[in-house]
Amino acid sequence: MGLMAVRTIVGAGAAGLLLIAVPVHAADPAAPLDALSQATDKAASGLALARDQIDAGQLLDALSTLERLVLNNPDNDEARLLHASVPCRIDDLPGSMVEFDDLRGHELSQDQWTEAVKPCNAMRVTPAPENKP
Repeated sequence: MGLMAVRTIVGAGAAGLLLIAVPVHAADPAAPLDALSQATDKAASGLALARDQIDAGQLLDALSTLERLVLNNPDNDEARLLHASVPCRIDDLPGSMVEFDDLRGHELSQDQWTEAVKPCNAMRVTPAPENKP
């Protein structure tokens, strides 16, 4: 075995020992998803997270959060109502209307309804006034 081959083997062995000696601290890519899932286990924390996401303009994230929240808490009408209002914010008025119709008859206050439909009302375009000759 030549001197160059010995140096290569020794160098590779030293590098291998270095890799063994230095622990690798890679971030767990599932950690953020786990945190989001845990936040939606409880209605209060899930609603707070979704509202924060809506306020930050992260509408698709809020929609995902609310979907997980509704799956985990199917009887929570407040979560379902907020979930129904988000599609209006992303230009899906018909999608929101289907969800709102499903919630009719549930015990929700007028204030809750008014707040939830506000983004949908903003989407409705009123016709321009007619010009009179």
